Amino acid sequence: MNINEKIRVIRKAKNINQSLIADALCISVQSYSMKETGKRPITTKELELIALVLETPISNFFEDEFNVKFNKSTA
Repeated sequence: MNINEKIRVIRKAKNINQSLIADALCISVQSYSMKETGKRPITTKELELIALVLETPISNFFEDEFNVKFNKSTA
């Protein structure tokens, strides 16, 4: 699974829509969608912001085995 696919999986698992991430990146939803599908590259800065919005360590996007645990508590 590539980085773009991992971002999509995490985003959907956390019930976050593309609009929220697009707003954080200051781009249109269409531009973000193209990044998430791999049609446009994601910069390092954008990846950092995406990880922040998704509340997930950036390292999750690079792990070979994709076993992300989603903690829904707000402790």
